[in-house]
Amino acid sequence: MKMFLIVYCDAADEDVIDTFKKGGIRAYTKMSEARGEGTDTVPKLGTHCWPGKNNALIIAASDDEVGRIKEAILEIRKNHPRSGVKGFILPMEESV
Repeated sequence: MKMFLIVYCDAADEDVIDTFKKGGIRAYTKMSEARGEGTDTVPKLGTHCWPGKNNALIIAASDDEVGRIKEAILEIRKNHPRSGVKGFILPMEESV
């Protein structure tokens, strides 16, 4: 099992969620208004100087879902190159 942490610009939220749903990924936890700085985009700190916010999705995935989720992330990055989509894959021992 793997745990995905996916961070992206709030402006792309609808397309991001739709892409996962079309790929058969329906279970996720969404955290809104995440703020921070990355290496590929301008800071999104929700301030006057650095407006904008991110969202983050957490998705628990079985081994057979990992490929579909990675493909969805790559599709989003291709279709929304300025949305700052980053996917992080973490080990997950179990879900209780």
